[in-house]
Order: sequence, then C-alpha cells, then structure tokens
Amino acid sequence: MTIEQQEGAQDQAKDRFKMSSLRIENADELEVVPGREREDLQGWIPSLATEEEIRLALEKAFDYRGDVTITLKDGREIQGYVFDRRTGASLADSVVRVIPSNERVKLTIAYSEIARLHFSGRDTAAGKSFEAWVRKYWEKKARGEKNIQIEPEKLD
Repeated sequence: MTIEQQEGAQDQAKDRFKMSSLRIENADELEVVPGREREDLQGWIPSLATEEEIRLALEKAFDYRGDVTITLKDGREIQGYVFDRRTGASLADSVVRVIPSNERVKLTIAYSEIARLHFSGRDTAAGKSFEAWVRKYWEKKARGEKNIQIEPEKLD
C-alpha cells in the first residue's frame, strides 16, 4: 500500500469515527441549521436616551442592509450606508463609518455627535432567504409556468 493510499484510508477512518461519534441516524439532520431571525428595522427610530441604547442602535445599523439617516447634534442630516463601527471606552471614542448616498466618500462620525437615528432606507436583504426563493419557484410551477427562473430584484 502506497503512502497516499494509507493517508486516504486514515482520512476515511477519521470521517467514519466523526460520524459515529455524532450518533445521527439521518444525514439530512446535519443539513438543517436554525437560521437567525432578522428584525424588521425599516422605518424604526430608536430611542437614544442612554449610552447602551446608542451602542445597541448603532450595532443594529451596522447589520442593517439599507440606508440610515443620522441626525447630528449640530442639526446636519447624513443619509447613507453604515459599513463599519468601532467601539471604544466612551461614546466620544466610538465611531460609526458611513458612505453617504449622495456622494462617494467615507465619513467617520463619533457616537457622541449623534442626536437621532432613523432606519430610513429599504433593507435590501429583507425577504431574500432561500425559503422565499423556493416558495416563489413552487408558486410559478403551480401556475404551469415553464423555464422557471427566479431573477434577483433590481437594486435601486
């Protein structure tokens, strides 16, 4: 037996051991993993009364796949996509990074400068689950459509 054959046999033995240690009768059970529930944040204006509320709202803004409108304490409004955040010991040390929707620059805004936050844009990831795709497929098939293709939505 060559070295490659021995290594292959060892890999197969390891895989069999891993599967037997899992004690799963049905391999399909390995394929089902619970998904993460996504909040419907579109239109939400969070309370920013406490430091914890500010941090939590900006963390959700980072996860959001649409534009947010940030009103600064000096009255300026910035609408754009939150692509980064860096948390520090205080609100003044923590920043959110935004790409405004009307220009291609990257702005850095301290948490301490934010007076209001509004999830103003459409969440482009909402309804994009595999289950939604399968449901649309079966609806089209039930209507008797042929050459079924599920096309992605056009982004604005």
